Amino acid sequence: MNDSITFAKKYLEDLLSFFGLNTDIKAQMDEEVIELSVPSTHLNGFLIGQRGETLRALQFMVSTALRNNGFDTNRVNVDVADYKRHRRDRLAASVQEWIDNVKTSQKDMSLQPMNAADRRVVHKVVGDNAGVSSTSEGEGRDRHVIIVPEKTSESEPDSDSDAETDSSDDKE
Repeated sequence: MNDSITFAKKYLEDLLSFFGLNTDIKAQMDEEVIELSVPSTHLNGFLIGQRGETLRALQFMVSTALRNNGFDTNRVNVDVADYKRHRRDRLAASVQEWIDNVKTSQKDMSLQPMNAADRRVVHKVVGDNAGVSSTSEGEGRDRHVIIVPEKTSESEPDSDSDAETDSSDDKE
């Protein structure tokens, strides 16, 4: 495992040096995912790209290099200047507002299509809240999350056989 972390760190450092950025990357293992953290630099915007697209491309390149070199661990998360962490925190705050709206209105809320990482954040936040559940629908770039209020015993007569299906199979 240490070999894969060392390889991933060196690979990303070499890749960034191609762009003239010589920096020390922090690397660690978190639940079978190699976490690579690039500190804040003058190239943050360039490395992150529009809506994190360049960041995901860097992540894909490191993961592919690990796989092509025969490393068992090839799941990688690359973050630049804590961009992903801040984005995750903002998304979680929005999800909490959406959950409150769904609980109040008792109506399903279909969210805009989002990438797998963002859908995972939504499912996690929804899973931590009672009274709502979530499911993903759609394919590819159209895949989106639906937040659903859980039925209460007052709104649904004794009909245990028709209980909501568990959406855990569909969670990211």
